Amino acid sequence: MTTVLYGILSALVWGGGDFAGGLASRKLGAYRAVFYAEVLGLALLLGGLLFFPEDFPDARSLLFAASAGLVGSIGLLILYQAMSIGKMSIAAPVSALLAAAFPVLVAIFTEGMPALHQWGGFALALAAIWLVSQPENGVWHDTHLAELRLPFVAGIAFGAYFVLIHQASTASTLYPMIISRSVGTLMMLLALLLRRESFSLSRAGLPLVSANAALDVGGNTFYILAAQAGRLDVAAVLSSLYPGTTALLAGFFLKERILPGQKMGILLALGAIILLTL
Repeated sequence: MTTVLYGILSALVWGGGDFAGGLASRKLGAYRAVFYAEVLGLALLLGGLLFFPEDFPDARSLLFAASAGLVGSIGLLILYQAMSIGKMSIAAPVSALLAAAFPVLVAIFTEGMPALHQWGGFALALAAIWLVSQPENGVWHDTHLAELRLPFVAGIAFGAYFVLIHQASTASTLYPMIISRSVGTLMMLLALLLRRESFSLSRAGLPLVSANAALDVGGNTFYILAAQAGRLDVAAVLSSLYPGTTALLAGFFLKERILPGQKMGILLALGAIILLTL
């Protein structure tokens, strides 16, 4: 139950962070918004050490944390590239689905086979992730295999992040996120320099970037706590339900229409949660 509770909180908070990040990207551009969210999130985590001090992690944890930051940033950059040259309606659900499925495969070899009801929960959750992630119906219409390659790689990278940050955080919580986010900040800085983008941060964008940073840190924290309390696959799959939260927030605040498929995905997510709590 603790794993399920933290996993649900991770999805709720992460979804809110993505909603704020999406609004920030509209004002600043995606790369600049992510860069400043990484910087502010890093500052928040460093401040957290003053109130929740931890022992400095060993070399193994540092390596896993740095690797998590590297693959997570690479996945994000690949996803942006996939969205810029292909269909967003393909890139988003494919990457989200692989991000959730990869930790399930890893957990089979590291933690053993899940129980039968957990398999049912995974199946419903993966279907839910697919449905709530796509912004339009009929995403496979006129889709070519080449359009799936980059989203596939991005999804594997996101799934690898779930696995690596879990391995890094077996003995601590804040330091793995600090190391991971430090690497992510450097990666996004390099991306901005290569793209020769402006580093300006408007007053209108600052509150949104700050909200994105705080909520992203919260989502990561709840995911780490979920994985520490129970199985990696349960924590990762539940945390990956965050697109449902983003869709609900967009419908409520921006009056965006929630598509029938997305509504079905949210219902399936509720069913997955019930099965995973048994």
